[in-house]
Amino acid sequence: MPLMPHNDPQIAGATSVGSWDWDVVADRITADPAFARLYGVDPEAARQGTAIERFFGGIHPEDLPRVQAEIAEALASGAPFESDYRLTQPDGRARWVAARGQAQLDDLGRAIRFPGISFDIDARKSAELRLQALVELNDRLRTAGDPDDLAYAAVEILGRLFDVSRCGYGTIDAEAETIVAARPWCAPGIQPLPGLLHFRDYGSYIEDLKRGDTVAIGNVYDDPRTRDTAEALKGLAALSFVNMPITEQGGFVALLYLNNEVPRPWLAEEIAFIRDVAERTRDATERRRVEQELGALTASLEQQVEERTHALMVAEAHLRQAQKMEAVGQLTGGLAHDFNNMLTGISGAIEMMQVRVAQGRIGDLDRYATAALGATRRAAALTHRLLAFSRRQTLDPKPTDVNRLIADLSDLIQRTVGPGVTLEVVGAAGIWPAMVDPNQLENAILNLCINARDAMPEGGRITIETANRWLDQRSARERDLEPGQYLSVCVTDTGTGMTPEVQARAFDPFYTTKPMGEGTGLGLSMIYGFARQSGGQVRIYSEIGQGTTMCIYLPRHYGDASDDDGAVALDTAATPVEGRHSVMVVDDEPTIRMLVVEILEEMGHVVLEAGDGPSALRLLGTGAHVDLLITDVGLPGQMNGRQVADAAIEMLPHLKVLFITGYAENAVIGNGPLGPNMALMTKPFAMDIIADRIRTILAG
Repeated sequence: MPLMPHNDPQIAGATSVGSWDWDVVADRITADPAFARLYGVDPEAARQGTAIERFFGGIHPEDLPRVQAEIAEALASGAPFESDYRLTQPDGRARWVAARGQAQLDDLGRAIRFPGISFDIDARKSAELRLQALVELNDRLRTAGDPDDLAYAAVEILGRLFDVSRCGYGTIDAEAETIVAARPWCAPGIQPLPGLLHFRDYGSYIEDLKRGDTVAIGNVYDDPRTRDTAEALKGLAALSFVNMPITEQGGFVALLYLNNEVPRPWLAEEIAFIRDVAERTRDATERRRVEQELGALTASLEQQVEERTHALMVAEAHLRQAQKMEAVGQLTGGLAHDFNNMLTGISGAIEMMQVRVAQGRIGDLDRYATAALGATRRAAALTHRLLAFSRRQTLDPKPTDVNRLIADLSDLIQRTVGPGVTLEVVGAAGIWPAMVDPNQLENAILNLCINARDAMPEGGRITIETANRWLDQRSARERDLEPGQYLSVCVTDTGTGMTPEVQARAFDPFYTTKPMGEGTGLGLSMIYGFARQSGGQVRIYSEIGQGTTMCIYLPRHYGDASDDDGAVALDTAATPVEGRHSVMVVDDEPTIRMLVVEILEEMGHVVLEAGDGPSALRLLGTGAHVDLLITDVGLPGQMNGRQVADAAIEMLPHLKVLFITGYAENAVIGNGPLGPNMALMTKPFAMDIIADRIRTILAG
């Protein structure tokens, strides 16, 4: 008995298209005419009965192996047979049917008869498949890839859904009437279309496409638009096709096409679905193309910015180099001018002394000696300022109470700036100590006050103000400092102010706005070098007509300020020393070594001398007793003055040391106070000054 369909929800409401009754033992199927025509079997042969293989010929090749396996299972088990599959129709379309039946078994469990009914489920099944295809399409259009990848995803889904020979997507040149196809989906054995295809070579339907009309042709031999070019279309495996135009702003811009190598009709619901897919595909591909163009533009802009930044950095480096060369030229020019003046004074005075000695007129020698010494002192002052600017001056940093230093200095400042200028000192309560050379800080503050006075030719007010500053990352970066705690010393005037151009060059060596002969241009550069060498900074804040504030920032010292009286006792005491001492002099400059040795010998001391570190240590290694070592810091060879002193102290623990140096070498002397029994003098020095310093050290 045939199975009744009302218990099966899959075929509820479906229309029966025929029944069959299969004599399994005789392999003979009898069926009604409707069933026979659906499977492509002659109705008369079906009425009389024919082999099942005749009916298998109507099943879609892709579905046939599955259906045969399901039939074999139903025959073996006797369980109900339920299968949905496609039948190939004479018009070329595939039609979905549902088959339901059940085999009857004999007493031995062998199938002897297999009746059943087929139902038309094509409309429902096609709708389900289109919905599934749409869901898959939306998912794939959201995946990564370029526009061609998205287009291929769409045509692959359409091609498989409608079981056609070829499906593709391409962009249109409406004027040339050509299509450039992206990668198409092709059924097995089907070749892609040519890369560039001219529509007119295959019919007149291009006019419909230009108007935005869909072209759906079931058989190219029957349609007047393609009848004359049907053979060419047959060569493209396109005896049936759908061309879905995509228009934007009235223009024909893209095409989604389906080709089939055999004629087939196109249903209205299929055309509607193809149109929906075409619009979705166009939106997705264009959106992806715009995203990629924007990404490429962004990358290009980033590259252009990087190249432009590099070019600017190169230009800036060239500018800095040019500015450095200009500064070096200005520096060397100023140095040559000033030193030539001083050397002329020195050499001229010595030559005149030689002339007067030859003439026997020795009464004039003091005048020339005084002139030569004066020029020497000016040269020493100039080198001191240059070393300050280059951050190579010899500093003697001490924990310093800046408020007390300014208070002690205020009387000198007031006398220096004159009665036309009012001096006000505002010292912050609880000011932190600073590790700084107090003498150099005094010079810096005095220099700033003199500059402030010169900026107020009609008189005015100078304010010296101290404050504790805690600089965060941003504030420190603005001042070119490390974040942390600093104290500031600011000198403010009510003078003429500085232009931005003057502020930019204020710290350049030999740059001055004062009239010729009234300034060297080294004052601010010396202050800048001192501040940087001390771990701080100098900043200018100025407005034309409003005045100027110069601020020195110094790192906080975590400790108490030292007693100034004790700190300077070694410098000011000059107590004579009784008795003879043994002194070693180490200097690679023979003239300096000779002068120091003569001073020591006149003082009555025993003197040993050496031109470098190894020679000095060899002398000490002989067992010679030495009370005082006087050594240059910058010695030639592998040992500097500090290393010589350290090695000598290892041999003579109570040895006293006097370093003499032309410029600071922090790696040798160190940034903090010198060790016990050590002192430091800066070249050039007067002979009486070094004699006093030697007496003081030996008496210490």
